[in-house]
Amino acid sequence: MLRNSCLNSAIEKIAGDADQITDDMRRMLAVDTCFPPGNGYGQFADLMMQLLTPMNFSCQRISVPEHLWQAPDGSAQGDRVNVLATLNSGAAENCNLYFHTDTVPAGDGWRFPPLALTVAEGKLYGRGAADMKGTIVAAMAAVRAAQACNLPLRFNPVFLLCTDEEGGLYPGIRYLAEQQLFSGHLLSFNGGAVPRIWAGCFGSIDLKVVITGRSAHSGDPLLGINAIEAALPLMNALYQLKGEVEQRTSVMPSPPHYQGQPLTSLLTLASAHGGSKGSTIPERFELLINRRYAPEEAFDDVWQELTQCIDQAMDGSRALDVSLQLIGHLAPVADPYGPHWPRWQAALTQGFGFPREAFKPWGSSTSSDMGWVQQAGIQEILLGGLARPDNRIHAADEFTTMADVIALSQSILAYLADDFQPTQGI
Repeated sequence: MLRNSCLNSAIEKIAGDADQITDDMRRMLAVDTCFPPGNGYGQFADLMMQLLTPMNFSCQRISVPEHLWQAPDGSAQGDRVNVLATLNSGAAENCNLYFHTDTVPAGDGWRFPPLALTVAEGKLYGRGAADMKGTIVAAMAAVRAAQACNLPLRFNPVFLLCTDEEGGLYPGIRYLAEQQLFSGHLLSFNGGAVPRIWAGCFGSIDLKVVITGRSAHSGDPLLGINAIEAALPLMNALYQLKGEVEQRTSVMPSPPHYQGQPLTSLLTLASAHGGSKGSTIPERFELLINRRYAPEEAFDDVWQELTQCIDQAMDGSRALDVSLQLIGHLAPVADPYGPHWPRWQAALTQGFGFPREAFKPWGSSTSSDMGWVQQAGIQEILLGGLARPDNRIHAADEFTTMADVIALSQSILAYLADDFQPTQGI
């Protein structure tokens, strides 16, 4: 990659920006944006506007209407505040930089405070450090370096700071895309620090089944209806369906760690809740089903298969009621490749030092809210991020490293810079 002295100075400036990077991350991790419930989005939006406005970003707060995101089980709470922040650098084209602002709940098992930045053992610990508040920090450092060095940009950076990627019925990016509030290609940071060409991902459905029986004393159960026992035929039927579903393969190339095995559709009995004590017949039983479906499968067909399985299994049951609640849905992503991908690959090579020949296309059976972006008309989606196999995303002691944050920031800077010239043949 050829770069002039101005670009070279800006890239070097990022490496010397560790103190500001650390301070930005500390402030972001301190805001609890876990989903569920998602009560912290407004506070995080306030923080981001405080950080971005002095950098000459023009910021908009955009809330998703409640009737779109409110789930039947009440798991989502609080205003769904998204921030759309645009820096008009005079470029002819925008590049939309997507970040989800929510995290999974902290959970148990942490050695360090989860809602604070801990710098220890050569790592940056905290919930969201890698997934994905650290990527916001990296993008801010890239823009800060460009401004300090008066570096001309090829693209106007547009930060899309969005809600409810970690679950829920209506991710914020879906609303922004469907309302046509941004245009141009999109760079998602919901990926990893790896030489990957994104080939797409599966969709995901979270379906809750609520079975209602009748409580009674377990020593005098004649008038009772045991909701857990009434659900046994359903769990057996779903487990049988699981075996059928997971025989279906996708043409999407699988990740390297699959060692040549294909990606398959998935069905998981993910959560079960019912009962309170041994002396009481349980009146209510809740079963959460997760279904991962390939781009080759249609949502309507997947939904019909699930609901028919449930209806047939519960036909003739003594249960007083069986209700179905769709509490989460992400659409699959079909091949998101496009004309900007070679430049992004070259930028990742610049930042992380990946060999050009290491880049391979693969998809995954994990899911993304980018499927809604494609359905709204934006096909090309670039992918990067801070995720690595060992940095405990969604687990206790999540971390990233300063080296990875700087490398990602340098990649973003190179991609945005007008003078960055990818090497021929990448």
